[in-house]
Amino acid sequence: MQKQEKIVKMFDDIAKTYDVANRVLSMGVDISWRKYACKKVLDNFTHQNINIVDVACGTGDMMGMWQSTAQKQNVSINSLTGIDPSSGMMEVGKQKFPNFTFIQAYANDTTLSDACADILSISYGIRNVVERQKALIEFNRVLKMGGYVVVLEFTKRQQSGFLSKIRDFYLQKILPKIGGFISKNKEAYEYLPSSIQDFLDAKSFCDELKETGFEIIECKGFSMEISTLFIAKKIKETK
Repeated sequence: MQKQEKIVKMFDDIAKTYDVANRVLSMGVDISWRKYACKKVLDNFTHQNINIVDVACGTGDMMGMWQSTAQKQNVSINSLTGIDPSSGMMEVGKQKFPNFTFIQAYANDTTLSDACADILSISYGIRNVVERQKALIEFNRVLKMGGYVVVLEFTKRQQSGFLSKIRDFYLQKILPKIGGFISKNKEAYEYLPSSIQDFLDAKSFCDELKETGFEIIECKGFSMEISTLFIAKKIKETK
């Protein structure tokens, strides 16, 4: 089984307990990170009718946040589409949000048409994409010129120190035990800290976005830089 397929199967296996584990492990603070990201980007679209795509949508949490934030900010959403390769995760999402559109597809091949989206988001999923550069080129293709890509992700810290040690201790020692207890799948939650180590620091990911036709609008770390928000605007086409 290829690496990408193994990752998808892992998410299928933990789908039913994923939301509970997420809230416990982040102590609910991930909600505030998502809310900040949605509000920041939607400030650019007041009173407009827009199309939003959420890649690696999982159980639909970010889609729900886009919808609720748009309602508060008087932004009309024409379409809200979730893309994910995990049928297990999407089944949970469909139960939570029966009116949303879900498509089973990969980040590097969304099956969507060219320049169909004003906003494309991916939350805690880009580090799980094996062919990341192909996915970023796909995001560029799907977005309209001037559209926004919004990425929330766990990134490697650029500097070591006391806070870094606290963060690493939580991710490597505490999180796998709690996540494994809730999901009955410790291996899946041991994968999380290793996937962060295999990912990039914030600056390196910004460089990848720039190389694939985006201008960085904001790069912001949350909670001891456990999570980083990237907001970037499409400024050129990439092939």
